[in-house]
Amino acid sequence: MSSPVTLSPWNHNCSSEPPFLVILVTSEPYSFIVRKAIRSTWAKNRVVAGKPVLIVFLLGSFPGSSRKQVALAAEGRVYGDVLQRDFVDSYYNLTLKTLMGLQWVTEVCPGASYVFKTDSDVFVNIQRLLPLLLQRATHTHLYTGRVSLEGEPVRNPNSKYYVSKTEFPFDYYPPFCSGTGYVLSVDLVWDILTVSPTVREFKLEDVFIGMCLNTVGVQPSYLSSVQG
Repeated sequence: MSSPVTLSPWNHNCSSEPPFLVILVTSEPYSFIVRKAIRSTWAKNRVVAGKPVLIVFLLGSFPGSSRKQVALAAEGRVYGDVLQRDFVDSYYNLTLKTLMGLQWVTEVCPGASYVFKTDSDVFVNIQRLLPLLLQRATHTHLYTGRVSLEGEPVRNPNSKYYVSKTEFPFDYYPPFCSGTGYVLSVDLVWDILTVSPTVREFKLEDVFIGMCLNTVGVQPSYLSSVQG
Protein backbone atom coordinates (compact mmCIF):
# COMPACT_ATOMS: atom_id res chain seq x y z
CA MET A 1 0.00 0.00 0.00
CA SER A 2 1.44 3.40 -0.97
CA SER A 3 1.84 6.28 1.48
CA PRO A 4 -0.64 9.16 1.25
CA VAL A 5 0.71 12.22 -0.52
CA THR A 6 0.21 14.62 2.35
CA LEU A 7 2.72 15.73 4.97
CA SER A 8 2.40 18.46 7.60
CA PRO A 9 5.02 20.14 9.81
CA TRP A 10 5.07 19.15 13.47
CA ASN A 11 8.29 20.64 14.86
CA HIS A 12 6.87 23.89 16.28
CA ASN A 13 3.91 24.52 18.57
CA CYS A 14 2.47 27.68 17.06
CA SER A 15 -0.27 27.98 19.66
CA SER A 16 2.08 28.11 22.65
CA GLU A 17 4.89 30.08 20.96
CA PRO A 18 3.79 31.90 17.79
CA PRO A 19 6.79 32.41 15.50
CA PHE A 20 7.75 35.98 14.72
CA LEU A 21 8.72 34.90 11.20
CA VAL A 22 7.64 31.89 9.16
CA ILE A 23 9.97 31.15 6.25
CA LEU A 24 8.28 29.24 3.43
CA VAL A 25 10.83 27.58 1.15
CA THR A 26 9.61 26.16 -2.16
CA SER A 27 11.40 22.87 -2.80
CA GLU A 28 11.23 19.88 -5.13
CA PRO A 29 10.31 16.53 -3.54
CA TYR A 30 13.57 14.88 -4.63
CA SER A 31 15.83 17.68 -3.29
CA PHE A 32 16.65 16.08 0.07
CA ILE A 33 20.32 17.11 -0.07
CA VAL A 34 19.36 20.75 -0.70
CA ARG A 35 16.94 20.77 2.22
CA LYS A 36 19.56 19.15 4.43
CA ALA A 37 22.06 21.88 3.46
CA ILE A 38 19.54 24.61 4.29
CA ARG A 39 18.77 23.05 7.68
CA SER A 40 22.46 22.97 8.56
CA THR A 41 23.35 26.48 7.33
CA TRP A 42 21.18 29.60 7.16
CA ALA A 43 18.10 27.91 8.70
CA LYS A 44 20.03 26.32 11.56
CA ASN A 45 19.08 28.86 14.23
CA ARG A 46 15.40 28.81 15.17
CA VAL A 47 15.68 31.80 17.50
CA VAL A 48 17.15 34.96 15.95
CA ALA A 49 17.39 38.34 17.68
CA GLY A 50 15.39 36.78 20.50
CA LYS A 51 12.48 35.89 18.23
CA PRO A 52 11.31 32.40 17.18
CA VAL A 53 11.70 31.57 13.49
CA LEU A 54 9.95 28.68 11.78
CA ILE A 55 11.14 27.06 8.53
CA VAL A 56 8.68 25.13 6.36
CA PHE A 57 9.48 23.45 3.04
CA LEU A 58 6.68 23.48 0.46
CA LEU A 59 6.38 20.46 -1.84
CA GLY A 60 4.03 18.91 -4.35
CA SER A 61 3.94 15.21 -5.16
CA PHE A 62 6.16 12.75 -7.04
CA PRO A 63 4.40 11.70 -10.25
CA GLY A 64 3.95 7.92 -9.90
CA SER A 65 6.79 7.23 -7.46
CA SER A 66 5.48 5.69 -4.25
CA ARG A 67 8.99 4.52 -3.28
CA LYS A 68 10.34 8.06 -3.23
CA GLN A 69 7.24 9.22 -1.39
CA VAL A 70 7.95 6.73 1.40
CA ALA A 71 11.46 8.21 1.75
CA LEU A 72 10.03 11.73 1.80
CA ALA A 73 7.52 10.74 4.47
CA ALA A 74 10.41 9.46 6.58
CA GLU A 75 12.18 12.81 6.14
CA GLY A 76 9.02 14.57 7.27
CA ARG A 77 8.82 12.43 10.39
CA VAL A 78 12.45 13.12 11.29
CA TYR A 79 12.59 16.88 10.69
CA GLY A 80 8.96 17.93 11.01
CA ASP A 81 9.34 20.83 8.58
CA VAL A 82 7.79 19.46 5.36
CA LEU A 83 4.43 20.61 4.03
CA GLN A 84 3.26 18.52 1.08
CA ARG A 85 -0.06 18.20 -0.68
CA ASP A 86 -1.32 16.08 -3.56
CA PHE A 87 -0.61 18.08 -6.72
CA VAL A 88 2.12 17.61 -9.31
CA ASP A 89 5.29 19.40 -8.30
CA SER A 90 6.25 21.60 -11.25
CA TYR A 91 7.49 25.12 -11.97
CA TYR A 92 4.08 26.17 -13.21
CA ASN A 93 2.46 25.01 -9.97
CA LEU A 94 4.50 27.46 -7.86
CA THR A 95 1.43 29.65 -7.42
CA LEU A 96 -0.52 26.72 -6.02
CA LYS A 97 2.42 25.73 -3.83
CA THR A 98 2.79 29.24 -2.41
CA LEU A 99 -0.92 29.59 -1.69
CA MET A 100 -0.75 26.23 0.06
CA GLY A 101 1.96 27.58 2.35
CA LEU A 102 0.13 30.83 3.06
CA GLN A 103 -3.07 28.91 3.84
CA TRP A 104 -1.15 26.69 6.27
CA VAL A 105 0.18 29.75 8.10
CA THR A 106 -3.32 31.17 8.62
CA GLU A 107 -4.65 27.81 9.80
CA VAL A 108 -1.78 26.66 12.03
CA CYS A 109 0.29 29.76 12.86
CA PRO A 110 -2.10 32.74 12.66
CA GLY A 111 -0.23 34.42 15.51
CA ALA A 112 2.92 34.85 13.39
CA SER A 113 3.94 38.40 12.53
CA TYR A 114 5.59 37.88 9.14
CA VAL A 115 5.97 35.35 6.35
CA PHE A 116 9.04 35.23 4.14
CA LYS A 117 8.59 33.25 0.94
CA THR A 118 11.76 32.13 -0.82
CA ASP A 119 13.21 29.38 -3.01
CA SER A 120 15.55 26.54 -2.10
CA ASP A 121 18.41 27.96 -4.20
CA VAL A 122 18.49 31.21 -2.21
CA PHE A 123 20.71 31.93 0.81
CA VAL A 124 18.71 33.91 3.38
CA ASN A 125 20.51 36.16 5.86
CA ILE A 126 18.04 35.83 8.73
CA GLN A 127 20.40 37.66 11.11
CA ARG A 128 20.12 40.73 8.89
CA LEU A 129 16.42 40.39 8.09
CA LEU A 130 15.07 40.08 11.65
CA PRO A 131 16.48 43.38 12.97
CA LEU A 132 15.06 45.19 9.95
CA LEU A 133 11.60 43.81 10.71
CA LEU A 134 11.92 44.47 14.44
CA GLN A 135 12.75 48.14 13.87
CA ARG A 136 9.33 48.76 12.29
CA ALA A 137 6.82 50.65 14.41
CA THR A 138 4.08 48.20 13.48
CA HIS A 139 4.15 44.60 12.30
CA THR A 140 1.37 45.04 9.75
CA HIS A 141 0.85 46.16 6.15
CA LEU A 142 4.24 45.13 4.77
CA TYR A 143 4.97 43.69 1.33
CA THR A 144 8.65 44.01 0.50
CA GLY A 145 11.51 42.41 -1.40
CA ARG A 146 13.16 43.07 -4.75
CA VAL A 147 10.51 45.34 -6.22
CA SER A 148 9.57 45.36 -9.91
CA LEU A 149 7.49 48.42 -10.73
CA GLU A 150 7.07 48.00 -14.49
CA GLY A 151 7.78 44.37 -15.24
CA GLU A 152 7.01 43.40 -18.81
CA PRO A 153 5.60 40.00 -19.81
CA VAL A 154 8.02 37.84 -21.78
CA ARG A 155 6.47 37.22 -25.19
CA ASN A 156 9.14 34.85 -26.53
CA PRO A 157 7.50 31.38 -26.79
CA ASN A 158 10.88 29.71 -26.23
CA SER A 159 11.32 31.29 -22.80
CA LYS A 160 10.52 29.57 -19.52
CA TYR A 161 8.74 32.78 -18.53
CA TYR A 162 6.66 33.07 -21.70
CA VAL A 163 3.24 34.61 -21.18
CA SER A 164 0.81 34.86 -24.07
CA LYS A 165 -1.53 37.78 -24.74
CA THR A 166 -4.38 35.48 -23.81
CA GLU A 167 -2.87 34.82 -20.39
CA PHE A 168 -2.04 38.47 -19.78
CA PRO A 169 -3.10 41.05 -22.38
CA PHE A 170 -1.43 44.11 -20.83
CA ASP A 171 2.06 45.53 -21.46
CA TYR A 172 3.11 45.76 -17.82
CA TYR A 173 2.52 43.70 -14.72
CA PRO A 174 1.23 45.40 -11.59
CA PRO A 175 4.04 46.12 -9.09
CA PHE A 176 5.34 42.92 -7.51
CA CYS A 177 8.31 41.49 -5.59
CA SER A 178 10.60 38.86 -7.08
CA GLY A 179 9.77 35.32 -6.02
CA THR A 180 13.37 34.75 -4.97
CA GLY A 181 12.35 36.30 -1.67
CA TYR A 182 9.63 38.59 -0.36
CA VAL A 183 8.21 39.42 3.05
CA LEU A 184 4.51 39.65 3.87
CA SER A 185 3.00 40.74 7.15
CA VAL A 186 0.39 38.19 8.15
CA ASP A 187 -2.50 40.64 7.77
CA LEU A 188 -1.65 40.79 4.05
CA VAL A 189 -1.49 37.00 3.90
CA TRP A 190 -5.15 36.99 4.95
CA ASP A 191 -5.89 39.60 2.25
CA ILE A 192 -4.21 37.47 -0.42
CA LEU A 193 -6.14 34.36 0.51
CA THR A 194 -9.41 36.30 0.61
CA VAL A 195 -9.01 37.88 -2.81
CA SER A 196 -7.10 35.13 -4.67
CA PRO A 197 -10.22 33.20 -5.78
CA THR A 198 -11.38 36.34 -7.60
CA VAL A 199 -8.04 36.98 -9.35
CA ARG A 200 -7.43 35.27 -12.65
CA GLU A 201 -5.20 32.23 -12.23
CA PHE A 202 -1.62 32.98 -13.27
CA LYS A 203 1.38 30.66 -13.52
CA LEU A 204 4.04 33.16 -12.39
CA GLU A 205 3.70 33.02 -8.61
CA ASP A 206 5.40 36.30 -7.72
CA VAL A 207 3.36 38.24 -10.28
CA PHE A 208 0.17 36.57 -9.03
CA ILE A 209 0.87 37.67 -5.44
CA GLY A 210 1.40 41.21 -6.76
CA MET A 211 -1.91 40.97 -8.65
CA CYS A 212 -3.74 39.91 -5.49
CA LEU A 213 -2.33 42.73 -3.40
CA ASN A 214 -2.85 45.26 -6.19
CA THR A 215 -6.52 44.26 -6.15
CA VAL A 216 -6.81 45.33 -2.50
CA GLY A 217 -4.77 48.50 -3.06
CA VAL A 218 -1.45 47.33 -1.58
CA GLN A 219 1.82 48.18 -3.33
CA PRO A 220 5.25 46.73 -2.53
CA SER A 221 7.51 48.91 -0.43
CA TYR A 222 11.22 49.14 0.31
CA LEU A 223 12.64 48.06 3.66
CA SER A 224 16.20 49.35 3.97
CA SER A 225 18.57 46.77 2.43
CA VAL A 226 16.06 43.88 2.22
CA GLN A 227 15.84 44.69 -1.46
CA GLY A 228 19.55 44.53 -2.02
